[in-house]
Amino acid sequence: MYVEALQKLFESQRNEDNAIPMVAYMKNHFPFLGIKTPERKRLLKQFYLETNLLSEERLPQDFLQEVWSLPEREYQYAVLGIIMRRPRWLLPEHTPWLTELITTKSWWDTVDTLASNIVGELFFWEPQLIDTYIPRWKSHDNLWLRRTVILFQLKYKQKTDVDLLFHLIHINKEDEDFFIRKAIGWALREYSKTDPTAVEEFIHKEKLSTLSVREGMKHIDRERNKEHS
Repeated sequence: MYVEALQKLFESQRNEDNAIPMVAYMKNHFPFLGIKTPERKRLLKQFYLETNLLSEERLPQDFLQEVWSLPEREYQYAVLGIIMRRPRWLLPEHTPWLTELITTKSWWDTVDTLASNIVGELFFWEPQLIDTYIPRWKSHDNLWLRRTVILFQLKYKQKTDVDLLFHLIHINKEDEDFFIRKAIGWALREYSKTDPTAVEEFIHKEKLSTLSVREGMKHIDRERNKEHS
């Protein structure tokens, strides 16, 4: 019933004119209904009002899995939005399922949300999962698991395990994939807002890609320019 209700709402707002540029922006990897983010969020709020979903005590994994499997990209976004409305639904035993979400229908748009907002939050509250999963993912053949490893602490700020972050970057720095190099720079840039000295020293010590260095130094350079202006 939940799946039918969500599909009915989303289908009612299908817009082919919007869908064309959305598909192009995602490099033709996924079809789209053509529902833009503000409208999608409005539809989800309506969905919550019309169903009892948010009153469920346990994660409705079967429902979320069925929605995730639907072809249009807005349905994967809906799953992520629903999880973030009830993050404490997630328990350690859901980590294999989150791994599946990271590695299916994978692209930066879903993986980055999973890494920094969902996996990151679960691992923060259940730190034993870091010891279990990060060693498996950090050198995995799947680049999206490795991107997740680099980004999962993105919002930890002072709680960041700096040694772990720098280790994960170090072992992935030779990877030539754009998404790994971009993730390295992003993670360093975010942590530089907490400890710019540590980040700059790390960047100078490590032989990182030009992309990673440029991204990692953005905040530091911006603050430095403010001081000299």
